[in-house]
Amino acid sequence: MDVFINQFLDYIKNEKELSRNTQESYLRDIDQFNNYLSKYSSVDLINVNKTIVITYLVYLQKNGKSASTISRNLASLRSFYQYLLNNGVTNIDPTNNLHSPKQEKKAPNILTLKEVDKLLSIPKPNKFKGARDKAMLELLYATGLRVSEIILLDIDNINFKFSNITLEENSDIRIIPLGRTALNYLKIYINKYRNEVLKDTEEKALFINYQGKRLTRQGLWKIIKYYTDKTNINKKITPNTLRDSFAVHLLQNGADLKSVQKILGHSDISTTQKYFFAIDDKKLKEVYNNTHPRA
Repeated sequence: MDVFINQFLDYIKNEKELSRNTQESYLRDIDQFNNYLSKYSSVDLINVNKTIVITYLVYLQKNGKSASTISRNLASLRSFYQYLLNNGVTNIDPTNNLHSPKQEKKAPNILTLKEVDKLLSIPKPNKFKGARDKAMLELLYATGLRVSEIILLDIDNINFKFSNITLEENSDIRIIPLGRTALNYLKIYINKYRNEVLKDTEEKALFINYQGKRLTRQGLWKIIKYYTDKTNINKKITPNTLRDSFAVHLLQNGADLKSVQKILGHSDISTTQKYFFAIDDKKLKEVYNNTHPRA
């Protein structure tokens, strides 16, 4: 069996060019299924039928695996058996027409307006670190940018004249409006403190570390944790928490879903719809009454 698994891994690495994390995920899922067969079945990977795959998915569910984990396992097996079928190793794909379990839609973990104010009030813009962190947190909440987008921002992406951020995504341009508060703290950070630690005048990164280099993803997470630990907010706060809070607060105040989708950069509006789960019924009714023409 190892030879077919190795051939499949070579295929997804060199032909499909999947990421290393995806390759490792596929290998882990296939190995886990192979171990299951060795323990509970008399057939090998090549001779598996649909009933065995269904029984395995039920086994995962009974062992407390989440719907997303089961879906990922099924996707891994489907890719593997499609490869075997296309290369003549097997005559059937035992995953054919099998559907992933429906995943429960959970409301995102968001902060209240008071909690946002509390978190954002902690960094003091009187030194480099405080000014940078204040500007960054304000920007996260003001724009709903992803972690990857924040750390890749260059100074040139900020348009102070028109109060917006311009991002280039493939061949598309995404323009995100900026409020006065975020703009104000960005100006303080850039004009007064950024140059203090900047060692290379050619460095275009907006947010830099003490070495004058572009801030990393890990660095951003550490900053969020640093300020989170200084609050007594009893919630798990990540950089994405501010993105989610930004989206929900917009919707709570009457913003239309299409506009929020555009600002967040979601390709599918169904991704944006999850934020409705975080709006309580009373507030949702208020938004409806204020925006629907026949309410």
